[in-house]
Amino acid sequence: MVKWIRENKIAAVLLLLVRVYLGWEWMTAGWHKLTGGFDATGFLKGAVAKPVMEKTGDLVYPNFVAFLNHFALPNAKLFNVLIPLGEFLVGLGLILGCLTATAAFFGMLMNFMFLYAGTVSTNPWLVMLGIFIVVAGANGGKFGADYFVLPYLRKVFGKMFHREAGQLPKGNVIQR
Repeated sequence: MVKWIRENKIAAVLLLLVRVYLGWEWMTAGWHKLTGGFDATGFLKGAVAKPVMEKTGDLVYPNFVAFLNHFALPNAKLFNVLIPLGEFLVGLGLILGCLTATAAFFGMLMNFMFLYAGTVSTNPWLVMLGIFIVVAGANGGKFGADYFVLPYLRKVFGKMFHREAGQLPKGNVIQR
């Protein structure tokens, strides 16, 4: 199944449909926040005031609540920019098929942050679709900008490390 999703052209077409849908969801969410005066403060305060709890009354994600309390809330203005811009760029990357697996990964990362904060909404659905795109790797953007961008990046990074694209590094290899 993994080989099929990573290499098959039919899978690439299906992934195109999934990634355009997923990208549209992300891009429109980000656009509405960018143009509608988004403020994360209320959401952050709500996530701290009513965190995800066990039946015993213990916090399920105590480290996340501490992160929200001690970093996110004091820097809410930063999050007011990062969240909408991140959502918009993830959506754009998915729709264009540019750095597709990376865009899907960061979309899933945001989805998990929203889930840790206690917001279910469409997040599990978006995570599930994102997993397919991340697992597909380059095949997820085969019919998109990745067709041109990924070979170029391999060439650039190959030159940066003084080797041909796809060649394993020579020398300084630790042997046991």
